[in-house]
Formats: sequence, C-alpha cells, structure tokens
Amino acid sequence: MDHYKVLGLQRTASKEEIKAAFKKLAIQFHPDKHSQSPNAVRENATIRFKQVSEAYEVLMDDRKRDDYNFRRSSGAGAVNNPYSQYSYGYGRSGSSYYYEYKPRSADGFASKFELALRIFTARSSLLSLGFAAVILGGIVVIDSSGESLWRMQNSGKSFEEAMKSIEKAKVYREDNMKEQRP
Repeated sequence: MDHYKVLGLQRTASKEEIKAAFKKLAIQFHPDKHSQSPNAVRENATIRFKQVSEAYEVLMDDRKRDDYNFRRSSGAGAVNNPYSQYSYGYGRSGSSYYYEYKPRSADGFASKFELALRIFTARSSLLSLGFAAVILGGIVVIDSSGESLWRMQNSGKSFEEAMKSIEKAKVYREDNMKEQRP
C-alpha cells in the first residue's frame, strides 16, 4: 500500500498538505459516520479509515517517513517486509481504532546489515567520518613536520640524544647550584 496514494498526495507533500488530506478523508471514512450503513459499506469505510490513519501516522513523523521512503525506494516496498526494522498493525480499543508502529527485533543478518548501512550512509555519520579523517590527517602532518624541522635544525643528532644532553645539562646545573650554596 502506497501511503501517498492513499492520501492522494505527491511524494514531496508538505506536512500541511498531509494534514489537510487526512482531515478530508478521515471525515469521509470515519466508522461513526457509517454506523447506520450496510455491513459492506461500513467494513469498506473502516478499512479505508485505517489506511488513511496509517498513512497519516507514517507521513507526519519525520523518522517514520524517512524509513518508509527508504524502503519504498530500495524496492523493499511491502509494509510487512520481514527485513524491515518496523512492524505495522491495527488495533481497536473500545470504539476507537489505533495504529501500531513498533520496532522489530533486529535478529536477522539482513536487518542488521540494513541498519548498519543506514547509519553509515546518514549525513551526520559521513560528516563525522570526514571530520575524524581531517583531524587524523592533521596529526600525521604535524608529527611529520615536527620531525622534519628537528632534522633541519639539529643535523647529526637524534631526538633521543638531544634529550640525554638536556638531562645531563640539568644534572650539571643542579650540581653547580648546590656547590654555590653555603
């Protein structure tokens, strides 16, 4: 079932357009409006009302809409796709209907792979990965430039030799300070 077709909208519809289409169709197919109608008409109206409610629930929530659009564009189109990370369903509580949208347990390899793919292709993940690469590159450049500068200024001496010389100078200075004190 295509949620956009159920509401009679284009895929680029805004939230205001979704809300307006839902209100119009919900009034038209609400079960209370058809309570005196024949059984066939009442059941058809109830089914259409559930479809309209489901479409509204999914398309108004940005996260659910992104997931729905992703599944539709990747060819996973079926609403109860076993590889989807969400399950859909209807319920009835008293005289009102409700729509359930709950995460499925990600126990299969395909669903875990799809979830990992969605995380790594998300814009924020790509930006974070790029930022980490820039920082790592900067560290490598700074480290290698420090060694190059050291070699230019101190030809013939290694860094370790220079550190030993500094330690000897500190010890020599401390010894001279002790001798000068009375």
